[in-house]
Amino acid sequence: MTLSQCGKTFLNALLSGLSIGIAGTVYLAVPNANLGSFLFAFALMTILCYGFKLYTGAIGYLVTQKWKDVPAYLLTLFLIWTGNLIGCYAVGFLIRNSRTNKKLCERAASVCAEKLADTPCSLLILSFFCGILMYLAVESFRRKELGDIFRFAAVFLCVAIFILSGFEHCIANMYYFSVAGVWSVNTLLAVLLMTLGNSLGGWLVPLADKLRN
Repeated sequence: MTLSQCGKTFLNALLSGLSIGIAGTVYLAVPNANLGSFLFAFALMTILCYGFKLYTGAIGYLVTQKWKDVPAYLLTLFLIWTGNLIGCYAVGFLIRNSRTNKKLCERAASVCAEKLADTPCSLLILSFFCGILMYLAVESFRRKELGDIFRFAAVFLCVAIFILSGFEHCIANMYYFSVAGVWSVNTLLAVLLMTLGNSLGGWLVPLADKLRN
């Protein structure tokens, strides 16, 4: 990758982080979980329509790369993950210093406390299933032959399902941890574990496709 390509990738990843942060904010602000899960899909739809870069939308395609392209794609994934983190942190920091911070931060703190109290095995399992859904959402959107109605519906359904099921999304949690102000070594380890789970889940369907074809 050239320096220019790295810069564009990072910028698009940063914009994805901002999108996730905005979606996470409205999710925390809405008391109804069903409505919140629907509105959260704004983030993934925006990311897909504008060509931003989201780690959970890109990791599944690692297993489809040719061997010679894997090192460059791993660098791309690192830039995306880092950009997503910075974007989410920026929104979380700003919201914490806004007039709406008390209500949102209290809910975020409650959400984060439950996540950080979970066992590593549980976090890995919940992240794994989220990874499957994120790959399905992105891949469905990319397949124009499926028709616009199905493509757009798949995005909203996959997002709603992962939220209502309590599955763990590493990037969304980066925002929740940021707005709650609970970053620590243990928090970082939890995010890395969720990243692994999302990655394993994201690889399942494309690897299965390889075996089927």
